[in-house]
Amino acid sequence: MTQQQTTDEPHAPEPQLSLCFSSTRRGARLARRLAVEQFTEWTGLAPDSGTAHAVALVTAELASNAITHGRLPGRDFRLTLLLLPQAIRIEVTDTRPERPVRRPGALSASSDAMSGRGLLLVTAYAERWGSESRDAYTKTVWAEVPVPPGTPRG
Repeated sequence: MTQQQTTDEPHAPEPQLSLCFSSTRRGARLARRLAVEQFTEWTGLAPDSGTAHAVALVTAELASNAITHGRLPGRDFRLTLLLLPQAIRIEVTDTRPERPVRRPGALSASSDAMSGRGLLLVTAYAERWGSESRDAYTKTVWAEVPVPPGTPRG
């Protein structure tokens, strides 16, 4: 079956992209840039739009957490993007399922700490977010950034 929609199909599959990146700062930076580029290609929104900035920020935070807290030497993290009817879903999968994600209220970052607030930003920019372990070897943290109504898709 090709990726093109046929007239017999009632609904086309959601646009999706999934790639692996090295668990390094460079890998996280590339994931952020790719997420914005793919989002703007799917929607036609400008890369400097508010929604594209939100996609960049959420992707950067999730990728940063994956390389900081979910990294095993020699293992990559996976970025998956799905364009949903009213949001873009950003998923970052790492190789440390035994390290659960703590909700922002459970974090104990002091007011002068240099880190520890990333998930607060994700909470502010994402409509909803969460995490799940789909198997014994990985953990996926996901967030859905709302897309303005009437935005072209695909």
